[in-house]
Amino acid sequence: MVLLYDTVFYICGGTVGAILTCPLEVVKTRLQSSSITLCISEVHLSTVNGASVARVAPPGPLHCLRLILEKEGPRSLFRGLGPNLIGVAPSRAIYFAAYSSSKERLNCVFEPDSTQVHMTSAGIAGFTAITATNPIWLIKTRLQLDARKRGERRMNAFECVRRVYQTDGLRGFYRGMSASYAGISETVIHFVIYESIKRRLLEAKAATHMDGAEDTAKDASDFVGMMLAAATSKTCATSIAYPHEVLRTRLREEGTKYRSFFQSLSLVIREESYRALYRGLTTHLVRQIPNTAVMMCTYEFVVYLLEG
Repeated sequence: MVLLYDTVFYICGGTVGAILTCPLEVVKTRLQSSSITLCISEVHLSTVNGASVARVAPPGPLHCLRLILEKEGPRSLFRGLGPNLIGVAPSRAIYFAAYSSSKERLNCVFEPDSTQVHMTSAGIAGFTAITATNPIWLIKTRLQLDARKRGERRMNAFECVRRVYQTDGLRGFYRGMSASYAGISETVIHFVIYESIKRRLLEAKAATHMDGAEDTAKDASDFVGMMLAAATSKTCATSIAYPHEVLRTRLREEGTKYRSFFQSLSLVIREESYRALYRGLTTHLVRQIPNTAVMMCTYEFVVYLLEG
């Protein structure tokens, strides 16, 4: 019953979050892409094998946002929202169902609620959700990268599905999945740090009760602490594992020269330097951290109500 209710809350929260943060998602994806059509902010000249090559620095998030509004119109900030909304429910449901189920079973194998349990459960949940929903996210990314000027007919989700199938067949819907698997490390790091901070908060609260009695009641400060724990853990995890996001976007581009995870990693570093692996990070953090904090606090609140 707990699993059912917290999954429903996650789905609802994820749906609202997807709508509210869609413009940030579009800006982030554009910044991650290999396209330089928006990169007009700064030009440097360098010499490669004796030839003069123009290297254009990417714009910041605000510059990118302004260019999208000027050239494509406000509607472009919600490109890919349809697949995003369609994908939220199955992705959240599969992920948290797998996480909760794995955690329950692994508690019987390892020390209950230990680091091994949290890491393994998060890894299994991430692998399961990614494998099941990758085609949805590929379509979302393709639509977000479909930059067309005002008045031009935009590609819809059905046309995108047809083009992917005609070009690459069924395998085309699983492009970028290797980078997504690498991104499981972010989820693992996030949950390990979150569970560690939460445990320390609970221990600190227990230490304040002089009578030694266990206090199971929670007040507002407890949930604020959980939100801060989630925000801290997500910031650390995202900052460490972010390059997989850039590589995943490159692998999902139409007609891309990027073929595999390590080939893409090498190519990006060689052509654009290590800094390119963190393009769009600021936008991603602004979008993800509040969502994660609210989502994890909601989870703890629902579990508390149902167990109380």
